[in-house]
Amino acid sequence: MQTVLIVIHIMIVLALIATVLLQRSEGGALGIGGGGFMTGRGQANVLTRATAILGALFFVTSLTLTLLANANRPSKSIFEGAVAPAAAPGAPAGQGTLLQQLKKQQQDLQEHPQPPGPPAQPEPPRSQ
Repeated sequence: MQTVLIVIHIMIVLALIATVLLQRSEGGALGIGGGGFMTGRGQANVLTRATAILGALFFVTSLTLTLLANANRPSKSIFEGAVAPAAAPGAPAGQGTLLQQLKKQQQDLQEHPQPPGPPAQPEPPRSQ
């Protein structure tokens, strides 16, 4: 199923490339335009409609291929299989994760508040 869809997708891509290159250039851009192959107004409308249809088919086949590719893959959480980080060399062993250590420090500070230390810089003199 997937192989058939890939072949159809490639054929749509090649047809889309051809229709885009056949369109008449309006501003002297990169299109082939300027000549006599499909210069009529009716042909331009056909090419515009074909480009829109092929573009829509391209998106549909792309989304279908993506869904088929992910259908066989089991859903997995990013947290499954995650390992706990190893303890830092200077950290005491057996104190849990970093979050647990921070909570413990916060509880210690609430239970035993420390007096404020000396100011980092001397205060400037105040005028009277």
